[in-house]
Amino acid sequence: MSPRTVREFFEALPSRFRPDAAGGVNAVYQFDLSGDEGGQYQLHVADRSCRVCDGAHPSPSVTLSMAGEDCVAILEGKLSGVSALLNGRLKIAGDMGLAMQLAAFFPDLRPK
Repeated sequence: MSPRTVREFFEALPSRFRPDAAGGVNAVYQFDLSGDEGGQYQLHVADRSCRVCDGAHPSPSVTLSMAGEDCVAILEGKLSGVSALLNGRLKIAGDMGLAMQLAAFFPDLRPK
């Protein structure tokens, strides 16, 4: 069954992670989501693995802020993260290079 909520998507991310794309990466991605699908999630990438935690991290490497619905659309590959950023629907704080690298960790989540 395909994930339908933000929480389900985040819980499924470790199984969709591509370890070979994460060599040398040690980062915490903070997702701050608003709206009906809102919440805070942390994506920890280290040692060619990833894990997801709820809540806010005290010092994330990069923070991505957007509506929960936009996050679902991006995770489903229906909305480009770059497009969301350019349209002001996604805000990024912190290491922009790490933010750009995120898509490589989950190649099957790219827009179709």
